[in-house]
Amino acid sequence: MLKTLFLIVTLTAGAAVASAQVLPGVGDTLGHTVPDTLGSARDTARDTLNATADTLRNAHATAAAALLRSHRSLIDTDNQGFPAVRFEVVAIAPSEAAIATARARGFSVSQTTESRELGLTVIVLRAPPGMSTRRALTLLRQLDAEGVYDYNHIYFGAGPAQVSAQPTVQTRRGRANGPRIGLIDSGIDAEHPAFANISVNQRGFAGAHALADAHGTAVASLIAHACPGAALFVADIYGGQPNGGSAAALVAAMAWLAQSRVSVINVSLVGPPNRTLEAVIRAAIAHGIVLVAAVGNDGPSAPPLYPASYPGVIGVTGVDAREHVLPEAGRGAQVDFAAPGSEMAAAALGGRYVTVRGTSFASPIVAGLIAGNLGDSDAAGAEATLARSAIDLGAHGVDPVYGAGFVGAEQRAAMVARR
Repeated sequence: MLKTLFLIVTLTAGAAVASAQVLPGVGDTLGHTVPDTLGSARDTARDTLNATADTLRNAHATAAAALLRSHRSLIDTDNQGFPAVRFEVVAIAPSEAAIATARARGFSVSQTTESRELGLTVIVLRAPPGMSTRRALTLLRQLDAEGVYDYNHIYFGAGPAQVSAQPTVQTRRGRANGPRIGLIDSGIDAEHPAFANISVNQRGFAGAHALADAHGTAVASLIAHACPGAALFVADIYGGQPNGGSAAALVAAMAWLAQSRVSVINVSLVGPPNRTLEAVIRAAIAHGIVLVAAVGNDGPSAPPLYPASYPGVIGVTGVDAREHVLPEAGRGAQVDFAAPGSEMAAAALGGRYVTVRGTSFASPIVAGLIAGNLGDSDAAGAEATLARSAIDLGAHGVDPVYGAGFVGAEQRAAMVARR
């Protein structure tokens, strides 16, 4: 795949992949303007163009710190400072003996996800009273040296707290003669007119039901526009919960989408590398599912974000109306394609449309286009078809800023008219 080829070139040039940083929605903008931390900004473009990489990192670090301050009983951090669910550890298929040993040390199993399609079982172990999350992970790894254990990291995109989340219809029957596409995000406002040309099936993985939120609704509307007639399966991994967006919820969502026989999954969420999530993503790709993810808005000098940076995942950056990369967009071997990421409309709660900005809104365009290209092709064939239509921007050929090039120009033109 394109990413694998570019990785080889990058590694031979001596580039190193550093630890990822969590991005809690920084640079993903809903509405016509964003708050200006550098002075009075009159519009989104001016604000972002004036922002430095340090400002972007400080912004998301501040947001993560605010989450910790507000919900310290629910949120902890790993040894790199990334947010995770307090007292929880996720594990890939530990043996019965390992589980028994963990139970004997006071651990309990709080969640189990089994996927026949992916061939994996993932469990969530809760630490005994009085034991910290870091100590719990260290101890489990000592007790089962052959096992795969990690923090239950939190992934951002819809936001660390779903303050706008509201009840929504779980299904909507529209035209569904196209491919099955999965979306892992918040729930969506399925009654919005943007979804009249698709069918919607939603399920909650952080609560009893999916709850509509601005981020997921906007992302879903761009999929619907790029691939009319699709059957959209929406996995809400937030559910209005402050500890929503966990790796365990993301894994459960992947299992459901695999069972639902989707061909493409869009993930406009970002966070740190996680051993359990990586194993599930490898299994999904091996199962034939195309995974498309936003590269994030942490700035051009930031380390890679995940899941976009995992091998085999199609990473997408965003460009503005002049076909220039967004200044806040991530760069590196994880970038496979560029797509419109600003100055276009997307669905908002309550039947409205708003202007959006960020790599979160470029990724669903690529997901929709690839789903439309699948037909009888496999994932590699669909990606190759899209690459042939890409406009080569920046350095000649595949590069770390635009990947294989710019696609989806017609999507921006159509969505701008709705503002």
